[in-house]
Amino acid sequence: MEKERQQFMDRVEKITEIDPSSYGAHNIKRGLRNRDGTGVLVGITNISDVVGYEVQGDKIRPREGELYIRGIGLHELIEGFQREKRFGFEEIIYLLLTGVLPNLEDLNFLQEVLWEQRVFPPYFNEDILFKNTSQNIMNMLQRAVLALYSYDDHPEDTRPSSALMKSLSLIGKLPPLMVFSYKAKRHYHDDESLIIHRGKKGGSTAENILHLLRDNQEFTREEALLLDLLLIVHAEHGGGNNSAFATHVVSSSGTDIYSAITTALGALKGPRHGGANLKVKEMTRFIKDNCHWKKKGEVSKILDKILKREIYDQKGLVYGIGHAVYTKSDPRCVLLKKAAEKNAQNTKYEEDFQLLQWIEELTIEKIQNRKGNDYAICANVDLYSGLIYEILGIDEQLYTPMFAISRIAGWCAHLLEQIRDEKIMRPGYVNLHHKNRYIPIKER
Repeated sequence: MEKERQQFMDRVEKITEIDPSSYGAHNIKRGLRNRDGTGVLVGITNISDVVGYEVQGDKIRPREGELYIRGIGLHELIEGFQREKRFGFEEIIYLLLTGVLPNLEDLNFLQEVLWEQRVFPPYFNEDILFKNTSQNIMNMLQRAVLALYSYDDHPEDTRPSSALMKSLSLIGKLPPLMVFSYKAKRHYHDDESLIIHRGKKGGSTAENILHLLRDNQEFTREEALLLDLLLIVHAEHGGGNNSAFATHVVSSSGTDIYSAITTALGALKGPRHGGANLKVKEMTRFIKDNCHWKKKGEVSKILDKILKREIYDQKGLVYGIGHAVYTKSDPRCVLLKKAAEKNAQNTKYEEDFQLLQWIEELTIEKIQNRKGNDYAICANVDLYSGLIYEILGIDEQLYTPMFAISRIAGWCAHLLEQIRDEKIMRPGYVNLHHKNRYIPIKER
């Protein structure tokens, strides 16, 4: 039996291997990226624009990064909220779904709808969240979103008006789903007490998360505003990011919203996408455990070894550095770095911030020394986000789920746009297999 199993595995491994040179030979845009690093154009959107370079003739010119949501710059949005010391995530939700910023009446309407949607069907927690719990919160969120299909009287209704109300329902439900899933996981897998709170009516999404998450329900306004910043920064990032594109692809088939959002959650979970913030945490932990990390020279030496694939995961990557679109800077990283520095100052996290700053500075310097000073590379959103979550006392198991409860606003905006298109996505593939003939089983 062991011989047959190994033979079976060898055959699968052989048939699934594609020679990388085949992509160039057939002019295939691997990863849907052009050879110059730009993305292959596959659609049109009115939702957001991710700007990281300029195309001048046949040349790519690096530039400072910008993220525009419905035409408004991310920095401008956040500066407006912070100047008035207001929570902004709900306004971002409204802007993403409608294309305009809400007035006070609009905002009150949205907050009331989200509050109503945070109520679960009878026994949903007991039947869905507290039974057969998983070690991974993202998987629990996927299962819970799929289960909501069964509680919808018209789950297959994909008309724009119906899809909008289902979007609001999922946007409202995902934060408590995340917290309750986390609490259930801690109880059933980590032998912790199970403490469940009711939501905080009238509170922002950030306030509700901290209220539900903390056993004593206590938090400061400054903490809630800091979490609100994270939610805004992660809410949307163009139609080409992996999870948004997955939403477009699946929605184009005409499937239900629950299946589409579950797919987006699965895409976000991956370490090359939303799960990258966990890789940063894992990598910094490795650096701390394997060198005198409070000395810049020692950090430099271990980064050399990581880049040379000698240690850590031997992939030659420094997580939190580099982006598919941004060149000189990632605007989300700029905002979070500033917030991390401010909140780490004069606390036990000050040295952790210094380490991340060294990782950013040294890695960029090393890569430019290798590829040339003209090579533009920057830190991305994942480098500092984990430290902010840590400052807020948020368990690293929730880093990617937190990303999800923010990004669902963008996913739903893309879904609403896609279902109006009514065209299924069906790209082409080059088949490399030679023609074969059927062989009777006795002759094989």
